[in-house]
Amino acid sequence: MSVDIGSRLRHLRIAHNLSQRELAKRTGVPNSTISLIESNSSNPSVGALKRILDGIPIGLAEFFAFEPVSPRKAFYAAEELVEIGKGAISYRQVGENLFGRSLQILKECYQPGADTGKVPLVHEGEEGGIVLTGRLEVMVDDERKILGPGDAYYFESRRPHRFRCVGPVPCEVISACTPPTF
Repeated sequence: MSVDIGSRLRHLRIAHNLSQRELAKRTGVPNSTISLIESNSSNPSVGALKRILDGIPIGLAEFFAFEPVSPRKAFYAAEELVEIGKGAISYRQVGENLFGRSLQILKECYQPGADTGKVPLVHEGEEGGIVLTGRLEVMVDDERKILGPGDAYYFESRRPHRFRCVGPVPCEVISACTPPTF
């Protein structure tokens, strides 16, 4: 019998309102390692998994006994979107429980000047989005492009990337990421 450690860890992390970065800070395990585990691209040692679970906190026995309920809901009202961002960037996720799902859909809102950080994001999978309002600077590797309403992006998430709202108005984006590693 195989256990989907990645989906189980992602579900518990999100259920505890933790980003991958926050969990990495709490545990001293690199963000990239957590991302690889959640995408099932890497199997952690028992010691590494224990360190990560201590940051949630949950014990190994409880982690392996935990059985997330697969979501069956198909429709979500605006107020049911789950906020997983904080500060000047809002990430409202479609669906609370992504266990067993292969796609993550977000409604993102960047306040003027909001930035995903100086350190580029890197994780497994692919992501894409369409700008609804405002202007979004997107950097992928050494490429930089300012996107406006109707413009879009789509790239492999293992390429270093970051996002920044440019201009005086908030920028709204609808995005998707597969697998759900954000």
